[in-house]
Amino acid sequence: MRTETEGRPSEARSRLLDTATRLFYTEGIHSVGIDRIVGEAQVTRATLYRHFPGKEELVLAYLGGVDRAIRAPAEEAAAGLPPAEAILAISRSIAQGIQSEGFRGCAFLNAAAEYPDPESPVRKAVIAHRQWFLDTVTGLLAQIREDGAEPAGRHFVMMRDGAMAAGCLFDPELISDTFLHGVERLLEVYTTSGGTTSAGA
Repeated sequence: MRTETEGRPSEARSRLLDTATRLFYTEGIHSVGIDRIVGEAQVTRATLYRHFPGKEELVLAYLGGVDRAIRAPAEEAAAGLPPAEAILAISRSIAQGIQSEGFRGCAFLNAAAEYPDPESPVRKAVIAHRQWFLDTVTGLLAQIREDGAEPAGRHFVMMRDGAMAAGCLFDPELISDTFLHGVERLLEVYTTSGGTTSAGA
C-alpha cells in the first residue's frame, strides 16, 4: 500500500514543477505568480507550500531540472567519446535544442537577467551551472591539448551563448549551422596551431 508521501504529494509536486517549468521558461520567472502556477497545476496553495516553501525554492527546482537535462547528454558524451567528438556531440545537442519547438533561449541566461543580485540563490545556481559547463568543455579541450584549453573553452561558451540568444530571434536552422561551423573551425584551429583559438583565423 502506498503512503500519502509516496503517492499523491509526489504526483502533485511533479505537476507543480512541470507547470512552473513551462511557464517560467516561456513567460519569464517574475511575470508568473504563485496563483497562476497553483491554478494551472490544479493543486492548492497548501500543497505547493508543502513541497516548496516559497517561489524561490520552486525556481531553484526548475533550474535544477534544466541543469540535469543538460548535464546528462554532456556527461555521457564526455565519458564515452574521444574529446573532440564529445565536443561535437555536445554542440549538436545544443543545435537540436535551438531548433526545438518553443525554444526561448537559454533558461540560465534568462534567469540571470531576472536575478542580477550576485548573492541571490538563483543567481548562484546560474553561475554554478555555467561553471560546470565551462569546466566540462575546458576539460575536454585539455585532453586534446592542455596549452590554450581555458581560452578555447571560453570561446566555445561565448559561441554557445550567442547561438542560444540568436536562435530565438532569427532562423534557428541557420543559427545552428553557423554555430556548428564555428565549433568545427575552433577545433580545427585548436588542434593544429598550438592552442590558438580564433575561429576566424
